[in-house]
Amino acid sequence: MPEMEGLLDQLAVLEDRHRELSMRIIDPGVISDPIAYRAAMQDYNRLDPLVKLIAEYKQSGEALRAARQDAKSKDAELAEMAAEEVERLGAEMAVVFRQLQEALVPDDPSDGRDCMLEVRAGTGGDEAALWAGDLLRMYQRYAESRGWTFEVVSAHDGSAGGFKEVVVRIAGSAVFGHLKYESGTHRVQRVPATESQGRIHTSAATVAILPQAEQEDFELDLRDVRKDTFRASGAGGQHVNKTESAVRLTHLPTGVVVECQDGRSQHANYDQALAVLRTRLWEAEDRARRAKEAEERKSQVGTGDRSGKIRTYNYPQGRVTDHRIGLTLHALERMLGGDLQEMVDALRLTERTERLKQAGIPLDG
Repeated sequence: MPEMEGLLDQLAVLEDRHRELSMRIIDPGVISDPIAYRAAMQDYNRLDPLVKLIAEYKQSGEALRAARQDAKSKDAELAEMAAEEVERLGAEMAVVFRQLQEALVPDDPSDGRDCMLEVRAGTGGDEAALWAGDLLRMYQRYAESRGWTFEVVSAHDGSAGGFKEVVVRIAGSAVFGHLKYESGTHRVQRVPATESQGRIHTSAATVAILPQAEQEDFELDLRDVRKDTFRASGAGGQHVNKTESAVRLTHLPTGVVVECQDGRSQHANYDQALAVLRTRLWEAEDRARRAKEAEERKSQVGTGDRSGKIRTYNYPQGRVTDHRIGLTLHALERMLGGDLQEMVDALRLTERTERLKQAGIPLDG
């Protein structure tokens, strides 16, 4: 079958690459270079599960050939048992073949990265800042449920609570791959605490999920960066720092500004701000790539543009609606409590389905 032959040709190339990498990761010259070693290990770990699937497919194929031979035996009992084995192995190989097809559909290369989460109050005044705070708590609880670290980089409080803007670094396993669909405008429909007549208001906050850039991803010329320091303060203006430990970095060519005041020292804040600045500059380039891919796939999920209205949280009806995939869940309280997995899984499935279609892989198995 041409489809199977083409797949097996691709798999043979990957097996060769896996063998090369298995030698590379034990090469002393590579081990002594942290960047080269990490890149080799990432490639090896990515290919290793696929190579195990290939081995399973080959073993089943050998067993199937033997069973087919036995099915031709003049011994009726042996032939009957072999025929049952042929049917079983054929079904198993079909499942593994499908898994191999799907494994060859490339994921977003940024999916395994940590990320920067930015939440900003949008339309709605004080209520928008309170909503931004609610979204931040939702993501914090989701991160905790997955065992990720959640570290505030900078925050600007709202006058009545919540946040005008907050930036957080989230680190763990495949963080960006799970959270990238959260970028966009999140609307809330509810009665604000300050509303005396019980009228429902619509407010909004924008979320941006940026895959964190490593030093080798983006060559940042520090001569293009202006550093300013100022006095930091804690949430609500408490714990005022008498020294200028907070750091503001300005990338002169682009005008991108980053602040960090949450660290215990100016040095720590500078390192954190530099990481955020590098991430924002690299992410602008990466976003253009992902936008092009999404356009080619005509993706329902989108590209992470924070200006797009992606979701509405309706308090009176207790529902959350994702407008990109038309999914409504009557689970508002649960989601705001950090249980985002059902929504995340639906968005990931949509993206995966589109990639399979783009690769010409039938969806009916």
